[in-house]
Amino acid sequence: MTNSHEPSFARVTSLLRDAVDRRVFPCAVLEVGSRDAVAFAGAWGALTYDPTAAPATLETVFDLASLTKVIATTTVLMRLVDQGDVRLNTPVSHWLNEWRSEDRKSVTVADLLEHTSGLTAHLPFFRDHVGRSDFQHSIGTLPLEYTPRASSIYSDLGFILLGFLAVDAAQGNTLDSQFDKIVAPLGLGDLQFSPPSAWNSRIAPTELDGWRGRLLRGEVHDENGWALGGVAGHTGLFGSAPAVGRFARAALTTLTGSPLLAKTRTMMRFLQRSSVTGSSRALGWDTMLVTSSCGHKLSPESIGHTGFTGTSLWLDPTQDLYVVLLTNRVHPTRDNEAILDLRPAVHDAVIDAISR
Repeated sequence: MTNSHEPSFARVTSLLRDAVDRRVFPCAVLEVGSRDAVAFAGAWGALTYDPTAAPATLETVFDLASLTKVIATTTVLMRLVDQGDVRLNTPVSHWLNEWRSEDRKSVTVADLLEHTSGLTAHLPFFRDHVGRSDFQHSIGTLPLEYTPRASSIYSDLGFILLGFLAVDAAQGNTLDSQFDKIVAPLGLGDLQFSPPSAWNSRIAPTELDGWRGRLLRGEVHDENGWALGGVAGHTGLFGSAPAVGRFARAALTTLTGSPLLAKTRTMMRFLQRSSVTGSSRALGWDTMLVTSSCGHKLSPESIGHTGFTGTSLWLDPTQDLYVVLLTNRVHPTRDNEAILDLRPAVHDAVIDAISR
């Protein structure tokens, strides 16, 4: 793999510098590496479009949004499976009393992880819901959008329930405390829910939010996550690119037989693509398709995920490669979707760079 000082990453650098100039996002931080080392890292832009804004650095912290699903919630559930506290084929109704109507009684924990439970993608519960009880009742009794396992619809709502389930399976230990216990021995650094105020100066702001009436910095962007107190199964994690990179290296190492995140066989099971027709989903993770955000040049065995705020993480076990791309593309508004075309181009350029 190339050294971070070699010119082979010039195309990657050009793409990200140009994206800042075109206001695809105010700033971006990229880290590329293998399970043993960082190959390339860089930061572009400033934290906001204000002329006096601080420049982004490798230590800039981002709202990771739905990377929470794979880094935190899925990892916690893998550990609970290892410990025998959760079984993937257990009906959701075993854990959640509201999940008992005839149309959903066959739905399992694995179905929630694969986004094949029948739940719709998203609903604005934050407008009149606060806390677990409200959310659990409404999601648990919500009419299903499709017959379970007949299709796959990516659903925040399913991961909200998984966050609740993980707490119950751990006898009330909160999702963030379980995650902290997993990652603390690994020394992942700046990767946590509810970031401390001491981080504020290096947190990249997200949206100027009309609902909350303020610029969001250090509080979760997702409104449902905010209504759940900032710690949820679908969102809430904050982190820097080096911290996400350390997680990626731990994941790649786990897949080679050293169980840093979970038992290797457990993680291998979580990475198996769903058998549901047309689905690209594994358990928590997404997998490689030609339409994926990771472009066209990663191996078919690659796994990854994106976050609404402009974040992504892709792992390629075959090439012993990870790519972390963190941005705040929702600043100052979520209506900017120019990142959708940029992500595949950056990943393709990364593969070109390491192949030289």
